[in-house]
Amino acid sequence: MNEAPKATMKAVGLYRYLPIADPDSLVDVELKTPAATGRDLLVHVRAVSVNPVDVKQRAPKDKVEQEARILGWDVAGVVVEVGPECTLFRPGDEVYYAGSLIRPGGNSEYHLVDERIAGMKPASLDYAEAAALPLTAITAWEGLFHRLGVELTPAENEGKTLLVIGAAGGVGSIAIQLAKYAGLRVIGTASREESVAWARSMGADEVINHHEPFLPQLQALGLDGVDYIFCLNSTELHWPNMAASISPQGKICSIVETKQALDLNLLMGKSATFVWELMFTRSMFQTSDMIRQHELLNEISGLIDQGLIRSTLTTRLRPIHAANLREAHTLLETGSTIGKIVIEEFEGNI
Repeated sequence: MNEAPKATMKAVGLYRYLPIADPDSLVDVELKTPAATGRDLLVHVRAVSVNPVDVKQRAPKDKVEQEARILGWDVAGVVVEVGPECTLFRPGDEVYYAGSLIRPGGNSEYHLVDERIAGMKPASLDYAEAAALPLTAITAWEGLFHRLGVELTPAENEGKTLLVIGAAGGVGSIAIQLAKYAGLRVIGTASREESVAWARSMGADEVINHHEPFLPQLQALGLDGVDYIFCLNSTELHWPNMAASISPQGKICSIVETKQALDLNLLMGKSATFVWELMFTRSMFQTSDMIRQHELLNEISGLIDQGLIRSTLTTRLRPIHAANLREAHTLLETGSTIGKIVIEEFEGNI
């Protein structure tokens, strides 16, 4: 039997934007449990993950929230209510999703999400393993297949190459697996022994050092360039290397905003393409194709349950409360995390 939601819920939020070492940077709060309307699902949250977007949104600034702001854009849980317009899910379904940047985040016992951006949780994973996936998997899938235009059929990608800059992070870990599933030759970038090993364990064919010029390292592998580049770290820092390494008529996609202007003229001679990927675009603008995120999450669930790709969970914390979320943010701010950090279960649900 499906459990009815409680009238109030535990959550972790912020009122001020403070350094993560400050105990007031993320605090435990209690809020009224929302109700599902329209196409929303009310989800009983069982696990959440942290991403760079959480850290960026929480970064110190001169602003004070009158009501607690809830962060968190990776959730796995159970549907407890559906809005009257819902057609894709019913109470009791296990789901996973990344939510919307313009709505309250998922660091709460119950959370509202539009059903068109949620997917059925992989049956073979527990909640923590599933919560590690949505934001990075959507980003990787959209970046590769929707923005770069990579075909999903291996026969179409024979002999084609992809360079993943920042291969050991959350998005890189999934992008490597999806690219290998699609039949690409994948070269990752990493600089530490443990991150090189992780990238190879995800399926990277070769790994080069992103602190050194790319093209000579690619040439040492027998490549004069690559067909696709997926930039997951410091776009402006790597821009000259990307321009030098992309093949004529190749495509570059980045997920990292720049702090300075890029010289697009570097791509003109090669007729190369540059495109952005932000997985929140569809939910922020309520695009007509929002449901593609529901569809791709279901496809990823199928690939996971078939054993073709795997979760990138590396660190588990328990329970979900402010102290553990502060610890997760602290780890993420080091810039050296591998895979994903997940916090599971609110106290009382363990």
